[in-house]
Amino acid sequence: MAAQPQIPSADVDPALRRLLAETLGLPAARVDTFDDSTELFGALAEFDSMAVANLLTGIEETFSVLIEDSDVEAEDFASLGSLKAFVERLVKPLRHD
Repeated sequence: MAAQPQIPSADVDPALRRLLAETLGLPAARVDTFDDSTELFGALAEFDSMAVANLLTGIEETFSVLIEDSDVEAEDFASLGSLKAFVERLVKPLRHD
């Protein structure tokens, strides 16, 4: 992985939702209704293998990270919550204690 930017966890969710809407061609209002348990890959027709590749590229660009093949597991795309956790692992968000 590349050097890790410091992004507050609260910023990951809205940026990831925008990226999902853009990548999948879904209305932002629909993506805004997703919760952490909303299933993605295999549940949304728009979320196919090409969308995964485009989403990974978008994550790299949006969050300034380099994603290695070894960083990615199929489970990371199962739900919004697992995808968010994947991105948070990549960016190592700041802790506001």
